[in-house]
Amino acid sequence: MTTGEEKVSPLQLTFRKLSVEVIDARDLIPKDGQGTSSPYVVADFDGQRKRTRSVAKTLNPEWNERIDFIVSDPSAMEAEELEIEVYNDRRMGCSAGGGRKSHFLGRVRVCGSQFAKKGEEGLIYFPLEKKSLFSWVRGDIGLKIYYSDDQIGDEKEKKNKEKKNKNKKDESKDRDKIIDHPPLQQHGLFDPNIPLPSIAAMESQLPPPTASVVMVEEASPPSPSSSPVPVPVTVVLPAFERKVLRSPPPEEPHSFTPEIRRMQTLVRPHSRRSINAGEHTPRVISGRFSDPTPAACNLVEAMPYLFIKVVKARNIRSSESPYVKVRAGTHKLRSKPAQNSSDNPNWNQVFSINHGKPEATLEISIWSGSNNSGENGDLFLGGVCFDLSDVPIRDKPDGPLAPQWYRLEGADESSSSDPVTGDIMLSVWIGTQADDAFPESWNTDAPYVSYTRSKVYQSPKLWYLRVSVLEAQDLRIPPPTPGVPIDVRVKVQMGFQSARTKRSTVSGSSTSFSWNEDLLFVVSEPLDEQLVVLIEDRSIKEAALVGHVAIGCGSVDQRLDERMVTSKWFNLESLQPSPEGPVMTAEIYSGRVHLRLCLEGGYHVLDEAAHVCSDYRPTASQLWKQPVGVLELGILGARGLLPMKTKGGAKGSTDAYCVAKYGKKWVRTRTVTDSFDPRWNEQYTWRVYDPCTVLTIGVFDNWRMFADVEDDTRPDYRIGKVRIRVSTLESNRIYTNSYPLLVLLRSGIKKMGEIEVSVRFACPGMLPDTCALYTQTLLPRMHYLRPIGVAQQEALRFAAIKMVALWLARSEPPMGPEVVRYMLDADSHTWSMRRSKANWFRIMAVLAWIIGLARWVDDIRKWKNPVTTGMVHLLYLVLVWYPETVVPTGILYMVLIGTWYYQFRPKSPAGMDPRLSQADVADVDELDEEFDGLPSGKQQEMVRARYDRLRTLGARVQTVMGDFAAQGERVQALVSWRDPRATRLFIGVCTAVAVVLYIVPAKMVAVALGFYMLRHPMFRDPMPPAGLNFFRRLPSLSDRLL
Repeated sequence: MTTGEEKVSPLQLTFRKLSVEVIDARDLIPKDGQGTSSPYVVADFDGQRKRTRSVAKTLNPEWNERIDFIVSDPSAMEAEELEIEVYNDRRMGCSAGGGRKSHFLGRVRVCGSQFAKKGEEGLIYFPLEKKSLFSWVRGDIGLKIYYSDDQIGDEKEKKNKEKKNKNKKDESKDRDKIIDHPPLQQHGLFDPNIPLPSIAAMESQLPPPTASVVMVEEASPPSPSSSPVPVPVTVVLPAFERKVLRSPPPEEPHSFTPEIRRMQTLVRPHSRRSINAGEHTPRVISGRFSDPTPAACNLVEAMPYLFIKVVKARNIRSSESPYVKVRAGTHKLRSKPAQNSSDNPNWNQVFSINHGKPEATLEISIWSGSNNSGENGDLFLGGVCFDLSDVPIRDKPDGPLAPQWYRLEGADESSSSDPVTGDIMLSVWIGTQADDAFPESWNTDAPYVSYTRSKVYQSPKLWYLRVSVLEAQDLRIPPPTPGVPIDVRVKVQMGFQSARTKRSTVSGSSTSFSWNEDLLFVVSEPLDEQLVVLIEDRSIKEAALVGHVAIGCGSVDQRLDERMVTSKWFNLESLQPSPEGPVMTAEIYSGRVHLRLCLEGGYHVLDEAAHVCSDYRPTASQLWKQPVGVLELGILGARGLLPMKTKGGAKGSTDAYCVAKYGKKWVRTRTVTDSFDPRWNEQYTWRVYDPCTVLTIGVFDNWRMFADVEDDTRPDYRIGKVRIRVSTLESNRIYTNSYPLLVLLRSGIKKMGEIEVSVRFACPGMLPDTCALYTQTLLPRMHYLRPIGVAQQEALRFAAIKMVALWLARSEPPMGPEVVRYMLDADSHTWSMRRSKANWFRIMAVLAWIIGLARWVDDIRKWKNPVTTGMVHLLYLVLVWYPETVVPTGILYMVLIGTWYYQFRPKSPAGMDPRLSQADVADVDELDEEFDGLPSGKQQEMVRARYDRLRTLGARVQTVMGDFAAQGERVQALVSWRDPRATRLFIGVCTAVAVVLYIVPAKMVAVALGFYMLRHPMFRDPMPPAGLNFFRRLPSLSDRLL
């Protein structure tokens, strides 16, 4: 029963508040003429402008003030921008007038995507930026920026309680008229002097204001004996985030007549594009699509599917494990058994059937799985038949089709004496692969559902954990053997990672030791692992454990910049022997260790090879910049795949799926079973924060779907991989290309087929923000302030790859570690003779233009083309007589070269190049060595032969390095008096040259030298010049080597 005195829950609203804590600033510019400034900060967000107090006479001010803003539209907060400006208050100066304009000291613009949630914020020092080209700005400002969702309604509840004690009847009337919100005044949303807006009438024809949203409070549905429903109350509130109280939906009636709606719609067949055969180069299939209107899948072909969503059934005959069979032509699908075995089973399952060749009818039937004699012996419980010409077509952005109840009918040929009863709730429609129900549907192309669905994965959020081992005190170290130094080291373990410090330095006594060494580890969120610190005494033969301590990673502070983190002392626990064995005890004090721990949020944790990295953002999201564009990828299909497995011992088969990785987002297409020409036609998008990144696409053969439940470790076989650099794509242009799928085997390179993809980089072409990225550092700031060594960085990358593989293996369907390692190029560091040759030829290709320039100059000197040589003489005279034109002429020459090569620009992004990789000419033994693991598993004779070959190659490199060193030593010998006669001769020649250059004009000397170098061959001596002979006779240190 509902009475008039029943308590009505207050209207609960939420609004988003943005808080900016202005902490301090460092190294500002002096502006008051006395070497100081009086800075203050002005914050501007969403039309709200607030300022801090002024701090007098300092270049390192501290404010420690908080400024709050109301976010008018939380859904669009990421598109908003917070602007922080720092000014010098001239009113606080000695000679400054009060009405003068304040000096500008710098500004910071922070996009909404950098705002952190309350509790996850950190102190970030932003470098101050210029307002204009001629602004003089320096210094940093420290800010804490976070947002929170606060509720309004607590004060209203107190007010309602007070009114209830005085006059309940008056309270009910007031509630029917208008609802007060005192907290709005408290948060500054309303001016108390301005009256609240009047109640909006339901039948009013006036449009509501754009900055207001109408909130409706509805009462719960009344029971048959309840009092009349009160009039709903409408209140106009500002546009901030709110929660609307809605009445619960009415209960579903127990029974009603099934209703069938008919919608006559024609199905248009979709054509498929063909790909011509090719070899190892990507081929352009088409330029741009003719349809300029954007769509959900405008990069791929629309593939029609018939969708059947079976929700549940009711009032059917009681049976055990009923299931649903769907049949359309030759396609047959079977649902999973119902969760309950009553007369109202529930499936809630979606099926998708390829509708490229439309079928005439669709049959949906319910069967009982109580019999164990197979499908032929199962009991028929009823079915429904549809004419597919009446099925509606669902296109984006249409919402989901509502399911309906349909009466179950019996088969005419059924010999069962039990009548068919009950209804089935389902919906049938025709859509494409862009339908929301497609990823989770059971598809006719992929019957093995567990490992064949398309999925989107996210890499874990990785952090660098820096462990600074400073010192230890009060350690119980037994006295070592006389003559043996004390060797105490610290071993730190983090999961499968471990590191050990160097030998300690004894400070003062034999119980205090210091290291001052940093160790880095990779950790992933949710940061639930334990950091174990072990103190080892390695002075004896076998290392002895002195003490240990375990620290939770969740308690470690986060650091976003180079500021120093507070260090802490940790008590050590020890081992106490007992009759049963060693037992860990925390009661025994075994000393303490001094550590400085921090999670580095200013670094980017590399899990990919540096040359094919797809993301350079730091770990902390507060340091992210705004995206510069969107990368769209359409995975169309593959052609000519080779058979990867056999079915029945004779027939070859391939069950291919595609994986694409960019940034932290991984995508996996569905598996198309038993097809050498699979068509996926799936489209995905990524946000691009830096165009100088690489998109990686790999194709694999699915083996896991055939593995047993107990043994699912059968690895998927790689078919090929393609990389596309985003910066090579023109803005807003669609590239549809076919790339060869190449795999390097022990026997050589092998083409496994081709993959057809469409890619588009949607971004503004040459806006300042996009162009400014090319002038910024590639890696985050901390990589340059506190760089990580190359060897240490590679070890950390291996740990990151393993963590990503473990994380993705826990997904459903799991992504195998072999897929992750192949996509992340985990073996890019291994030694390979083929890669060494490829890098050598790359160096030769880079130096080819220098070699070509040297040959051209040599042809000029030899007068092979007298006309060209004469023109060079004239140009040289002009440049010597007008030296100010040398630099502009060189720059103009580069402009002309770039303009000339525009006609030879690449028409499409390039794929893998086997010739550049030296894969097509690699020796079989070299490839076998490349695939050999560490340690080698080959026979001793083969390892000896490879070692001898490596020694021969090393000898050549050694000789070249010696030649380079000898040339440098000869240059030093010019003035080192190792050859007294040569040094005297060099000094005498230098003196004569200095006198000549002082007397003769520089232009005349330059013309004489130029014409001497360009003299005719008839005036040349074929022997090497005297200067070169003199340089070659200078001594080097080669004769002093052992």
